[in-house]
Amino acid sequence: MHMEQKKSDTNRKYLRTQLTGQVFGNYILALVIYVSALFAILAIGWSVSINISWQPSSIYYLLQWVKEWIIAIMSILILIGWIVITLRFMTRPLRYLDELVDASEKLANPGEEPIRLSRAMKSVEDELNLVREGALRNAMLAKEAEQRKNDLIVYLAHDLKTPLTSVIGYLTLLRDEPQISEEMRSRYTGIALDKAERLEDLINEFFDITRFNLTNIQLEPERVNISRMLEQIGFEFHPILAEKDLKLETEIKPNVEILCDPDKLARVFDNLLRNAVNYSYAGTTIYLSMDYEPIKDEVKICVENHGKTISPDKLDRIFEQFFRLDSSRRSSTGGSGLGLAIAKEIVELHHGTITAESENESIRFTVVLPGVPENLW
Repeated sequence: MHMEQKKSDTNRKYLRTQLTGQVFGNYILALVIYVSALFAILAIGWSVSINISWQPSSIYYLLQWVKEWIIAIMSILILIGWIVITLRFMTRPLRYLDELVDASEKLANPGEEPIRLSRAMKSVEDELNLVREGALRNAMLAKEAEQRKNDLIVYLAHDLKTPLTSVIGYLTLLRDEPQISEEMRSRYTGIALDKAERLEDLINEFFDITRFNLTNIQLEPERVNISRMLEQIGFEFHPILAEKDLKLETEIKPNVEILCDPDKLARVFDNLLRNAVNYSYAGTTIYLSMDYEPIKDEVKICVENHGKTISPDKLDRIFEQFFRLDSSRRSSTGGSGLGLAIAKEIVELHHGTITAESENESIRFTVVLPGVPENLW
């Protein structure tokens, strides 16, 4: 939000400078042309008059009078010209202002028709059309994101019924069948618990969607040993990895510190590892690596897994809000499509970058973060 406001202020200042420079430049040019024309006429008249023999006549006396009062006459003509040109250029910005008011109304409700301004404001016209195109593009992306969000809510509402029905069914069976064996009772209780946990995940996902707003993310930075953070996050994933028949290999440079919000950044790596678990082939290995480049004073973290190759068109949109690789209703793998969008926002708030690449049944996410620079926040 702050960056967008800063960019808007910069654009406004640039347009103001452009318009002021254009008007002032044209004003000076008009004065120079006018004064030059006066002196040119004077020079031509003088050249003609000295080469002609004038007999005493009314024209002769007129020229004599002009010669005597030439400085006063030129001063008056220059003054008159200056007044006329100044008045003309004082009213011109008002016409420009009218054009800009009309253009701002078009920017408020941008359409397919481009903004047209007078020739003198061509550079301003180009800038406004760039803003208009950006607004149209953002509106289209927002509309698509809203549609994906609405579709996902419908899918989640549908998916909530399945585990809820199972929980009710198994609990009803346990209540109505008191003679059921202890083994079957334990089995049904375990199934009901699994379904209840799945129901909890779906409800949390639903809340994530309804309260989602990237502009509310605020950082609380502190000096953090990111090596220990990554080791701890990787250790916490071992039970999930065991369930999925996956392994985790780590290659983490020890005792590397950065300035970051530990809770927010932990969410980023938790999400990347969770995605790797969800989209890995069974029996494969997930790789988590971290290295520090002292020359650039930056940390590079990579999460790589073996799974179905992501197509280039999906890879381009993978960080969009509510975009899911699995567009079906299988939210057990697809998720809400918020994790990577939030991860990207958090990384960029840390002045870092996050990228994704996929080829030959390999998926790799790379996060680059600055070390401990001074006056970063």
